Amino acid sequence: MLIDVRSHSKALGFIVVVVLIDAISFGIILPVMPSLIMGLADVGLFEAARIGGYLMFTYAVMQFFAGPILGNLGDRFGRRPVLLFSLTALGLDYLLMGFAPSLFWLFLARMVAGVASSTFSIAYAYVTDITPQEKRAQRFGMVGAAFGGGFIFGPVIGGLLAEFGERVPFFVAAGLALLNVCYGYFVLGESLAHENRRPFQFVRANPVGAVMQLRKYPVVIGLAFAYFLYMIGHLSLPSTWTYYTIEKFAWSERQIGISLGFAGIFMILVQAFLIRWAIPALGAYRAGILGMIAIVIGFSGYAFAAQGWQLYPWLALAGISGFVTPSFQSIMTSQMPANAQGELQGALSSVNSITAIIGPLIMTQLFAVFTGPEAPFYFPGISFLAAALLTAVCLMIFIPVVRRYGLTNLGKKVVEN
Repeated sequence: MLIDVRSHSKALGFIVVVVLIDAISFGIILPVMPSLIMGLADVGLFEAARIGGYLMFTYAVMQFFAGPILGNLGDRFGRRPVLLFSLTALGLDYLLMGFAPSLFWLFLARMVAGVASSTFSIAYAYVTDITPQEKRAQRFGMVGAAFGGGFIFGPVIGGLLAEFGERVPFFVAAGLALLNVCYGYFVLGESLAHENRRPFQFVRANPVGAVMQLRKYPVVIGLAFAYFLYMIGHLSLPSTWTYYTIEKFAWSERQIGISLGFAGIFMILVQAFLIRWAIPALGAYRAGILGMIAIVIGFSGYAFAAQGWQLYPWLALAGISGFVTPSFQSIMTSQMPANAQGELQGALSSVNSITAIIGPLIMTQLFAVFTGPEAPFYFPGISFLAAALLTAVCLMIFIPVVRRYGLTNLGKKVVEN
């Protein structure tokens, strides 16, 4: 029998731990992906970057179709069963990658992961269920901080484990994901009350239908497009950081893991602590603007860094981008009814999937073109410069949409006269 945890203060802690462990398992594999791809395909770094982009493309295509279905299933049957399904499939994905004898098995594993990639969208829907509107941005920040915590420990652990073999991190990631299933099964209760559930409708559970439902909410559809551009740029970090630092600075897996862990530290500081001040003091609108400005500057810094140590101050500054997703989430969820929050997260999952289809392909192919033997000119930082420009365009959409609908003070404690 499922436990109704809507009134339990521990519910948020449960979901934060779920996201933390899941993020650790994801981060562990980042430092070793290039070497695994180069070994299986017998190619150089810039070709491995291309293949890495295709792997992310495969994952995103499957996520694009599965995300709305899982989100709508969450609105019908509750968040807990969908979350447990996703975590189980991710554990199997990491096992497949760890044992993969060829590139075919890597692509198969990414397909499995894409079908079940609803962990974070369900986590946001769960938090929405148990949180009053005025506290959502701060709690979304805590979920983001958990993801940042995973980025502290995951890549660092992955870089260290790589010394024992490039496949060892995958088996550890599988163990963590499956451990998370056990945790969720025995500890995590259901958050969605029966009166807030609705029938499953396929017309709303396909990616086109899910996004089309957002047309009823002009603020949401406008911000979803802005968020789409932001995420395309944001994906330049996970898709090209490892290749970029190896190519330009000859970094080892350990150095890559440490740098990503450093980024995770500032992500936690921002989303677990600073956002508690930023949203009440500035409101979701101004905090989002501040985060986007920081990432434009930070990504530009990555692109033009001359030495490896110069990346670290830009990583610290870009951590303020942790304001962006909670700000978008806070504004968009405020415009949706309780029985459509899962649908919203499923639609946003589809938006994320589209960006994950486009973003890694654009960023990895840009990197390959500008570092390969036929490059028009050598510029390994091209992906980060493109990301900065996309974020700037996102900012130019975000500002007028929020102002037009009078939501500039949402989440702010003291409303300006």
